Amino acid sequence: VNGIEIYSMKTDSKITSRFAHNVITSRAVNRGNVHKEVFFDVELPKTAFITNFSMTIDGVTYPGTIKEKEVAKKQYEKAVSKGQTAGLVKASGRKTEKFTVSVNIAAASKVTFELTYEELLKRQFGKYEMFIKVKPKQLVKDFEIEVNIFEPQGITELEAEGTFITNELQNIIKKSFSDKKGHIAFKPTLDQQRTCANCSQSVLDGDFIVKYDVKRTTPDNLQIVNGYFVHFFAPTNLPKLPKNVIFVIDVSGSMAGREIEQTRQALLKILDDIKEDDFFNFILFGSYIRTWKETLIQATPENLEEARKFVRSIDTQGMTNLYDGIMKGIDMLNVAHKGNIVPKRSASIIIMLTDGQPNVGISDTQEIQAHVKKAIEGKYPLYNLGFGYGVDYSFLEKMALENKGLARRIYPDSDADLQLQGFYDEVSNPILTDVELNYPENEISDLTTNNFKHFYDGSEIVVAGRFRDSNQNSLTVDVIGEGANDALSYTTQEDAEQTAKAFQEQEYIFGDFIERLWAYLTIEQLLEKRIAATGEEKENLTAEALDLSLKYKFVTPLTSMVVTKPEDYGNQDGIADKPIEVLNTCLKNLLSKPCMCMVCAKLLGVVELISIKPTFTPQVSYHYASQPTWHTSVDGDPHFIISVPQKKDAICFNINENPGAVLNLIRDPVTGITVNGELIGDKKANSSAKIQNTYFGKLGIANKHLDLKLTVTPEKITIQNGKEKTSFTWLDSVTLQQEGLALIINRKKNLVFKMGSSASFVIVLHQVWRKHPLHQDFLGLYTLESDKLSKQTHGLLGQFFHPIDYTILEIHPGSDPKKPDATMIVKNNELIVTRGWQKDFRRDPEHGVDVPCWFVHNNGAGLIDGVHTDYIVSSLF
Repeated sequence: VNGIEIYSMKTDSKITSRFAHNVITSRAVNRGNVHKEVFFDVELPKTAFITNFSMTIDGVTYPGTIKEKEVAKKQYEKAVSKGQTAGLVKASGRKTEKFTVSVNIAAASKVTFELTYEELLKRQFGKYEMFIKVKPKQLVKDFEIEVNIFEPQGITELEAEGTFITNELQNIIKKSFSDKKGHIAFKPTLDQQRTCANCSQSVLDGDFIVKYDVKRTTPDNLQIVNGYFVHFFAPTNLPKLPKNVIFVIDVSGSMAGREIEQTRQALLKILDDIKEDDFFNFILFGSYIRTWKETLIQATPENLEEARKFVRSIDTQGMTNLYDGIMKGIDMLNVAHKGNIVPKRSASIIIMLTDGQPNVGISDTQEIQAHVKKAIEGKYPLYNLGFGYGVDYSFLEKMALENKGLARRIYPDSDADLQLQGFYDEVSNPILTDVELNYPENEISDLTTNNFKHFYDGSEIVVAGRFRDSNQNSLTVDVIGEGANDALSYTTQEDAEQTAKAFQEQEYIFGDFIERLWAYLTIEQLLEKRIAATGEEKENLTAEALDLSLKYKFVTPLTSMVVTKPEDYGNQDGIADKPIEVLNTCLKNLLSKPCMCMVCAKLLGVVELISIKPTFTPQVSYHYASQPTWHTSVDGDPHFIISVPQKKDAICFNINENPGAVLNLIRDPVTGITVNGELIGDKKANSSAKIQNTYFGKLGIANKHLDLKLTVTPEKITIQNGKEKTSFTWLDSVTLQQEGLALIINRKKNLVFKMGSSASFVIVLHQVWRKHPLHQDFLGLYTLESDKLSKQTHGLLGQFFHPIDYTILEIHPGSDPKKPDATMIVKNNELIVTRGWQKDFRRDPEHGVDVPCWFVHNNGAGLIDGVHTDYIVSSLF
């Protein structure tokens, strides 16, 4: 492709006792007669940690080095500020992260990329699963996937399949296993890779999945190697416990449409799987709480049929009273246990689903967490499912982890109902409760989590630790738990000699795998505990996880890998980070649709973007595509920022007009919606500036079909409905619902407004110090659900609700050496644009991180339709 031939791509995977060590090697040659850029793109599981990376160019190796994140950032701050190094690793899908490195190499030069990552394979539904993302993007002469598995317990089944595998390719997969060893090889020829006989496109595009399980003659398996142990616990053939499930479901207005329909479909399928000795109930929360029954009900055929009718009738209304919904569920379980309504030997769980953030009743998330933790008292696991990108996922995760559960994001796609049902399947078959694996305290240190509220059929408990005396070679473990009929009590013993016998086939084993498994599991659990921790406890957890990450060379959220490159041909060093689940920020949500746009204004060079809760708006449905990363901005901040998700980039432009000018932002003749904004300036002109600061001081939103007008200033909010006028100030907290109108004012922060069935608007209040000599308060405008406006929508913002594409060519030095210029081809115009950058204050509120966008000069000329003066209107309405 483009003169670059990838002539070899190999994935070598060694799995020893569930711990996978994967090495991906790609070799390419520049067939052109000038230097060219070679790309190495790999998608790896989010659960994996990168441990090594290197590039070898014409015999010279450039290794990656793992350092503390802040050290790495400072060391390469200059390169990062140019936007050259940011983001070698990015979240790329539900389960994957993409690692991307490029390097310019001379004509006829060869380069070898080698990436190593490790992960502990989890057991689900009775099998361990490892997936390898396959996407070479061209035909590769020597393409191979090889997987070697060594399991001391012995292998009982081994499967290999691929989402891209045709019948012909299925026959190419070679798999075999006997006793402790398993082997899989996939090596298609060039012709077998083609999409058709004479095609140059590759059919290799998708997931290659390996599944297997091990023999279980005893409930557990204990392995001791070099002063470390790992203990796998997965009993079989135990009777299933009856379970008591409370489904706490968000039915606020934002769940309307596809979300609530998919929720209904999932619940109906779940009802088909509930067993007769189970107990269950539904709690719905919008502005108010509604329960199906007053208490938990046994899943008799008659009750299940009645439940199906109830589920089919679930509809949306109101806001998000999450606190009362979840507290009602906890109280209901407490009453059921105290009153012996449910069996004494049973497993109780709460599954909560929401698509937004609490905004009725107690809405402070820290307060909710504290109340919920106190009410549950460790008795029941809480599972929080976050539907879409409007949730505060960090809050859901903290609350679940504090209550022995977990959080899961439900992606707002066509299979959301299957995602919901899939999660339920994971927890639908409890076998044991209150499981403890006890190890001699005087012999073991640095033990991973060893007590578990529930053990589910088909899963596995894994505990690892380190011996205080590295020469100790035996261990006795006591396991206790509560089963369906009686208590479980079990003792197991192992010595290092027995493990050594099991591991005689040394060629299958990579180094100190048990020690690395222990380190991986310890770091994973420390990072998990860190989520809910605060203060000194959080600092200690961070320090411990960082030390282990550096010692064992794992790229975790606390470390970065510095990737060095040769200095010729303009190569820039890079930094690879572990992406983290980002808190809900307004731009992440609002700009998650192609070409959703926003207006920001200048204030002390800094724009403060408030996290806005999409669920503020009653009876509104939000659909988000995969969200891009977005950034706040600084120093000459552009008013207009256009997200272009398919490019994972953005376009910025400014409108320089005099204070008092009114600009048309959105105009839709079909829905009757018009949005205009009036510019204000600083309190006095800045004599040293060529262009004076202006920002939006008044916004007007009108719907002529409904004869509705909303006027917003930094002082007050006025609604005019026909001849009736109602006014509020920013000190008010207001929820207003009437025909054709929904308004919520979040005191001194923002308001959400919807007219009829068209788009919703969020207006953010930015306040400055009252006695500031120069600046004054201003407003920011965000548009939700722009797809509910018609295709005829226009205006400075409205025109960008339709898809926009552009091409960047000829990047070259600009007048500022830190900001290169380029040619942008957009709307058949050639524009000179500048690679500016803005400040991202999410992770470092004090200093921020520089991030890039393409700035279009001259009031957006060539990007916007017409000229900017075409958008000046005479008045707000």
